[in-house]
Amino acid sequence: MVFIIVFFILHWYLSLFFQSFFQHRYAAHRAFTMSKFWEKFFFVAAYITQGSSYMSPKVYGIMHRMHHAFTDTEDDPHSPAYDKTVAAMMWRTSKTYVDIMYGRTIVDEKFTKNTPEWGWFDRWGNTWWSRIIWTAIYVWIYIIFAPSAWWFVLIPFHVMMGPIHGVIINWFAHKYGEINFETDNTSKNLFKLDLLMLGEGYHNNHHKFPSRTNFAVKKGEFDPIYPVIRVFEKLRIIRVSNL
Repeated sequence: MVFIIVFFILHWYLSLFFQSFFQHRYAAHRAFTMSKFWEKFFFVAAYITQGSSYMSPKVYGIMHRMHHAFTDTEDDPHSPAYDKTVAAMMWRTSKTYVDIMYGRTIVDEKFTKNTPEWGWFDRWGNTWWSRIIWTAIYVWIYIIFAPSAWWFVLIPFHVMMGPIHGVIINWFAHKYGEINFETDNTSKNLFKLDLLMLGEGYHNNHHKFPSRTNFAVKKGEFDPIYPVIRVFEKLRIIRVSNL
């Protein structure tokens, strides 16, 4: 039982960390820069930790830039102001992702500029074979270590980890929470102390300061990823553009 709990927590936070650090703050906002070696390293790290729900950093970056440009409109890839249900928003997000991933839609150059690209790797990470293999790994771990069949209800959460993280922010952080800054959209901060989403829950702060490395702004807020970014900077793994 302990192993399964630890495995679930590690999967939750490691997949979320690399989504926030690499796909969000780096690929979408270029809050810092890094060498091609480290870029490839974080591609692989994101793939391993996100597994069956791996998201192409390039496509993620494009979609997130579109989200900021078209927040709460029909052109926003994910908005509870336009989509009436969580399922409708997830379906539209998924369709937009696939269309961009496979070149079925034309994207303005301003959304694609300087996004990290590793073509064959992203194509593999988004195949059904890759997703099936990762799902099989999760099932195998539960077969070996789960103390009873009841624990198997957690497997869908592993399989859909990325979309679950996305829904928490893209749906709930545009419907519930507090506002630190007046913006032209419905973004809100879900938590005062955001340990669950590693700072991603400070969504209103983020919409006010999109390229800011530290998502925490006011007293009492804490972005757990920001200290890691400062350590990476001191180790010269990254070069921070905007603190």
